Amino acid sequence: MSSPGKAGRYRGSVKDFPNFDANQDAEALYNAMKGFGSNKEAILELIISRSNKQRIEICHAYKSLYGKDLIADLKYELTGKFERLIVGLMRPLEYFDAKEIKDALKGIGTDEKCLIEILASRTNQQIHALVEAYKDAYERDLEEDVVADTAGHFKKMLIVLLQGTREEDDVVSEDLVEQDVKDLLDAGELKWGTDEAQFIFILGNRSKQHLRLVFDEYLKTAGKPIESSLRGELSGDLEKLMLAVVKNIRSTPEYFADRLFKAMKGLGTRDNTLIRIMVSRSEIDMLDIREIFRTKYEKSLHHMIESDTSGDYKKALLKLCGGDDDAAGEFFPEAAQVAYQMWEVSAVTRVELKGTIRPAGDFNADGDAKVLRKAMKGFGTDEDAIIDVVTHRSNAQRQEIIKAYKSHFGRDLMADLKSEVGGALAKVILGLMMTPAQYDAKQLKKAIAGAGTDENILIEILATRTNQEIQAINAAYQEVYHKSLEDALSSDTSGHFKRILISLALGNRDEGGVDNAKAHEDAKKLADVSSDDSTSLETRFLSILCTQSYPQLRKVFQEFIKMTNHDIAHAINKRMSGDVRDAFLAIVWSVKNKQAFFADKLYKSMKGAGTDDRTLVRIIVSRSEIDLLNIRREFWDIYDKSLYHMIEKDTSGDYCKALLAICGGED
Repeated sequence: MSSPGKAGRYRGSVKDFPNFDANQDAEALYNAMKGFGSNKEAILELIISRSNKQRIEICHAYKSLYGKDLIADLKYELTGKFERLIVGLMRPLEYFDAKEIKDALKGIGTDEKCLIEILASRTNQQIHALVEAYKDAYERDLEEDVVADTAGHFKKMLIVLLQGTREEDDVVSEDLVEQDVKDLLDAGELKWGTDEAQFIFILGNRSKQHLRLVFDEYLKTAGKPIESSLRGELSGDLEKLMLAVVKNIRSTPEYFADRLFKAMKGLGTRDNTLIRIMVSRSEIDMLDIREIFRTKYEKSLHHMIESDTSGDYKKALLKLCGGDDDAAGEFFPEAAQVAYQMWEVSAVTRVELKGTIRPAGDFNADGDAKVLRKAMKGFGTDEDAIIDVVTHRSNAQRQEIIKAYKSHFGRDLMADLKSEVGGALAKVILGLMMTPAQYDAKQLKKAIAGAGTDENILIEILATRTNQEIQAINAAYQEVYHKSLEDALSSDTSGHFKRILISLALGNRDEGGVDNAKAHEDAKKLADVSSDDSTSLETRFLSILCTQSYPQLRKVFQEFIKMTNHDIAHAINKRMSGDVRDAFLAIVWSVKNKQAFFADKLYKSMKGAGTDDRTLVRIIVSRSEIDLLNIRREFWDIYDKSLYHMIEKDTSGDYCKALLAICGGED
């Protein structure tokens, strides 16, 4: 069986057959081809239900038992596309690839698309095995044959890929990422003409992880994706090859999903492409390809094969495909099972929420007030002393310090801090000195005020706070700004998005248990796009997602998966857009794993060039006494790096010190 896919899970559709007996299978195939005609049904059932390794053993057993070559007999007994598919399955992958490339090179003209597909998508190990298999099967050097049959920069890139020397180190140098982005821009967008050699060197040799970061930075720097530049700078087969390389760097399963769709759409079917992909990916990533195909094209791969092919050829392809992702209730694809289980885990997990800031022992409000006054009195400011006091006291203790400061010195501590501390550090320190409700109210006010509205902040706060927190925010907003939060939202937003925010701002989410029957009915409402109910789709989602308890929503989302084979987030992404989509997705993520939601926002605030300090400060300050320790752990689990380390690398000076003190430790 082939190597496992992402996260160590096997993602092929064909697996080792249990209780396998090569001699018994060889005998069954011999009997299926004996006499007049052949039993094609028996042949396809047996061959496609065995893994490639097992098929090789059957070939050896067949020769031992009957002194005949099984592949030669299959070629004799079968015909057309069905024969090509079955014979392809009988070869080891590297020999299958070698045969495809040999066919692409021989005769008049070259099948460049086949060369591009194979060489742009295979791993280093697969390339090395292919080169050896080609030499063994045809007693020829693959590189020499490619050189003889291709030309120019297209030939050069193919030769680079044939070396199978792409870097495989997951440790990425940020300096090298920046240099590669600069070199790519200098070779294309910023140059008269194009330096193809630079594109070939970088895209042909750098690791996948490195290139993904290069593509992200390229987009930020150039203002366009790397694909747009390649289309503008290159042409012909080189352009197609480079675009295929980029697509495979981003997602090999998506590359093959696109190739399969194009092979079957419109009039006629590109059977060679269809066979090649179905054979070569059946024990690697067919389940991932199917899932992406279903998501991207809104129909299952199984359904498209079924409507585009016929006979035994169709039966064999469908068996290789492994299942119909459209057949809800009959087939439950692995991706749907995983999504369902994630909601199951979310429903039963009871996490003890822990902040990183706790009440200080032996707390003395008067003593702390004096320390802060001394730190700000006279020439200069002792930022270290301010950071030490403010970041090591709970919010309740800070409120006592504010009162003690006024009692002792007749001064407003907040006003003094504003005048003495500046920049990003001031946002951290002043944020910590407010009550949580005051801080959230201020963030909402800033998101609404001025030209334009920061919808992301409105969504983040209103979609993640508890009823009690929302009610406290409402009171704080009214007290400070002499206007209700609802009125402010109404005047600054519109449409379905406004209605979602106002519903959330009521802080009136149900807090009861789970009603299974109601969950089933609500899931039907969310799943039914052609409902007779005249209520709009957005209104149906709002009435459920904005009002029901988290435990109830988890059950609704599980029922939704059972009905549709898709997670609720997939449906929201496909059926909605803009701020409405983002608001519903934030609610879903908050229900599933609120701490992972914040970990994701923190990561995005610091990755790439520049830092989104506003988001970074807002989350660190607002979650410091609630669940920042849990967020730190999620951050580590998801990104395999510590939040502490990323803050340390992305910020500097006293601002960095304050954030690290709140973060509370290196994981």
